[in-house]
Amino acid sequence: MQQQLRTVFLIVMENHNWSDIKDSPSAPYINQTLLPMASYAEQYYNPPGIHPSEPNYVWLEAGTNFNITTDADPAVNHQSSTQHLVTLLDRAGISWKSYQEDIDGTVCPLTSSGLYAPKHNPMVFFDDVTGTNDPASSTCIAHVRPFSELATDLQQSAQARYNFITPDLCHDMHNTCSPLNDSVQQGDTWLSQQLPSILTSQAYQNGGVVFITWDEGEGGDGPIGLIALSPDAKGHGYANTIPYTHSSTLRTIQEMLGVTPLLGDAANATDLSDLFQTFP
Repeated sequence: MQQQLRTVFLIVMENHNWSDIKDSPSAPYINQTLLPMASYAEQYYNPPGIHPSEPNYVWLEAGTNFNITTDADPAVNHQSSTQHLVTLLDRAGISWKSYQEDIDGTVCPLTSSGLYAPKHNPMVFFDDVTGTNDPASSTCIAHVRPFSELATDLQQSAQARYNFITPDLCHDMHNTCSPLNDSVQQGDTWLSQQLPSILTSQAYQNGGVVFITWDEGEGGDGPIGLIALSPDAKGHGYANTIPYTHSSTLRTIQEMLGVTPLLGDAANATDLSDLFQTFP
């Protein structure tokens, strides 16, 4: 059954409107390589008025921001709710990992370190993942892994069914960093270096999907980018103008992985099925 084969990768970039990315000379890989093979949305937004970063990441995990309105660490903004995606996956026996760049994998990463920021790692805001903010939580450490492990996991077919991927603060277009000093180019270059190992993997080629989105609009709610890559996508540069939000992505992932109930605003959202020729 198609659904049982599907592996989902969600890569979240930072703080740019779609108009900053599409046709940008700073993003040649996205524009010249990815978009011609992808399906993408022209009217994809962060949930209305939801800013800054952290509540948007939490929304992608739970369909709500739980009234979080800051980028504070889990010590401040942790949640006791079990109504979020990875707990539904656990209950269904579906594997998941959060691959975070610039962590070492020896502790549950509850605080910023180097170019890693918890505000971009939604799973660590949930008590049932972290043992309520325990840096030694074995559950957290088993599931929240250094991004550097993904390539080997793909080669060994050891990746999870749901893979949430956060580049570091230079590679996700958040900061402006040397030597490029161009946040969009930094992210585009990172994607050009890291995506091929996913796109050539058996996990992707046998019913896999990669979603690339941005956390929030700048100066408003967007539109921001949503790119879908999959053997099952319409692809060939197909684009639509259907209004979507992060709730649409969460609903789509729940439908692809077959877990219910639909979480928070995902229950009200239009899914991304129009971007696909075979769905789910």
